[in-house]
Amino acid sequence: MKVVIAGSGYVGLVTGACLADIGVDVCCVDVDQQKIDNLQKGILPIFEPGLEDIVNRNVKSKRLHFSTSIADHIKDAGAVFIAVGTPAGEDGSADMQYVLSVADSIGQHLEDYTVVVTKSTVPVGSSEKVRATINKALEKRGQDIPFDVVSNPEFLKEGAAIKDFMSPDRIVVGIDSNRARETMDTLYKPFLLNGYRILYMDIPSAEMTKYAANAMLATRISFMNDIANLCEKVGANVSHVRAGIGTDPRIGRKFLYPGVGYGGSCFPKDVKALLRTGKDHQYPLRLLEAVEAVNDAQKKVLFDKINRHYDQSLEGKTIAVWGLAFKPNTDDMREAPALVLIEALLASGAKVQVYDPEAMKEARKVLSDKVKWAEDVYDSVKGADAIALITEWNAFRLPNWNQIKSLMQTPVVFDGRNIYDDVQLTKAGFIYYGIGQ
Repeated sequence: MKVVIAGSGYVGLVTGACLADIGVDVCCVDVDQQKIDNLQKGILPIFEPGLEDIVNRNVKSKRLHFSTSIADHIKDAGAVFIAVGTPAGEDGSADMQYVLSVADSIGQHLEDYTVVVTKSTVPVGSSEKVRATINKALEKRGQDIPFDVVSNPEFLKEGAAIKDFMSPDRIVVGIDSNRARETMDTLYKPFLLNGYRILYMDIPSAEMTKYAANAMLATRISFMNDIANLCEKVGANVSHVRAGIGTDPRIGRKFLYPGVGYGGSCFPKDVKALLRTGKDHQYPLRLLEAVEAVNDAQKKVLFDKINRHYDQSLEGKTIAVWGLAFKPNTDDMREAPALVLIEALLASGAKVQVYDPEAMKEARKVLSDKVKWAEDVYDSVKGADAIALITEWNAFRLPNWNQIKSLMQTPVVFDGRNIYDDVQLTKAGFIYYGIGQ
């Protein structure tokens, strides 16, 4: 089967590369000529562990191609995936303009039966908008070409996207025709043979499943952050509390780690979009309103700790910020908690020195020359009054604390992810602050 992927960003590129790796003939299409030129040279627009190897391998085997034209490749495609961005609008709703633009292009160039697969994260009802847009374009051409629309939301974790695609815990497919199901069965047959679950359902349910999943995970994070903040006030240790509740099989351990709030391209945007959907249907999602409010406040918690430690006087202080990406194993800076901290530190007159193993290039686009860009962990702490750990990269987990201490003005650590042993650091001569401890 030949597949066209419209959109060569995070979701589109991972989907296209992985499908090519199981033998599908894939063409990834994007309107950004520079991005396509770079991909043809083996230069990827994102960092994702393992992705570069898969892309290069399948380009070499001629199963993976890149283009700026849907028209040139849709003719004999069994399926066209829409995997473009749906950024949050000012009112929190998902911006559908790029999705519908692709749908219009499909309608302009469709020649034979094709399954149009919505991979982008879209609100409930969006697949019908895609269908209507394609039909409108076909009517303008005076054509009556059959097609089906399928919802196939992605559940890829940044930093582990290849594993998530190749070994999925579930594949969700929203359909309304047997012919579309046959196409999706053919496409995902290798996963069925390996015993992975494909959950077929109606289209609105598939669209809702994506938002509900991310909203639940965001809820667990905000819940634990709220508990962590209360732990500090009552003298409890959130690490013990987390272990105590996480061993309950009804609760489990995942996504119960307190920290400096969630970020990235999914949770903030999807929570906003689901809240907007609720408002549009006169049903306010009060729990998610609280989830979002807690997360916004949590991104300021580490700054508040730093500010209190220095008696509200940060003028001239130098803070080393460890980690910029919103999570490890990605260079994604969207909604990154590090940006909130850095802007607050700079506004208070502090100097900021930063280091991240992968996100420096992306972060420069936002921070420019506002901060000092360090070469490594040790360069970042030279002359620093304190360290603020934001992203729990492996590179930060076991540094030489004696060397770190010798390079700093004062040995103070603000651990935004609770990855360090407070007793060990205290014995090493550091003043230690965690979250919920």
